[in-house]
Amino acid sequence: MSAVKRTVLVEVWSDVVCPWCYIGRRRLERALEQFEHADEVEVAWRSFQLDPAFPVGVRRSVPEVLAEKIGGSPDRVRRMHAEITELAAQEGLAYDLDHATMVNTVDAHRLTHLARAHGLGDAAHERLLRAQLVEAQVLDDVDTLVRLGVEIGLPEEETRRVVLGDDHVQDVRADVAKARALGITGVPFFVLNRAFAVSGAQPAGTLLSALRTAREHARDSAA
Repeated sequence: MSAVKRTVLVEVWSDVVCPWCYIGRRRLERALEQFEHADEVEVAWRSFQLDPAFPVGVRRSVPEVLAEKIGGSPDRVRRMHAEITELAAQEGLAYDLDHATMVNTVDAHRLTHLARAHGLGDAAHERLLRAQLVEAQVLDDVDTLVRLGVEIGLPEEETRRVVLGDDHVQDVRADVAKARALGITGVPFFVLNRAFAVSGAQPAGTLLSALRTAREHARDSAA
């Protein structure tokens, strides 16, 4: 999309293991379907780590980690998962959170930046969320990340080289630093034209209203 035609830039900070982020993505998509000027919108996915201190190379059951974090019982975690799974189902998503694996997501985020360089950033974001939350794949496994990258159209050799190396680490850190500067502490977090913000997986109607406001403000500013 040309810079002249675009009137709304929606930057979305999210983590690829965040169940609310996938719900938020679907709600944004529904808002865009209803937005009269969707062709003037660009969506950019930004990296955020819910738990940047989680050790690289360690893999643990998500229910186990969550139980420790909230100090709750396995039954409480199952109830929480059931509630968010029901909400996800309303957006057409079939979550399998009880079998999900917690990993450090830096490599998955590096893959999204590689994909962005190839014009496939949106596809990468969608594929990684589905892999984690619906398919219970392990998102720090080299072969898994390479396969997912190839599925969306990335070159296999380049993808493997990037995943095995440290390419795009600075890009991930830059997104996280910008989130910190904007005061973002949770995701999904939507920033429109660096002037308006929507925190959390808000209803599509709320996001639609924000899109309209951002466009009107941009047009008034340009007048």
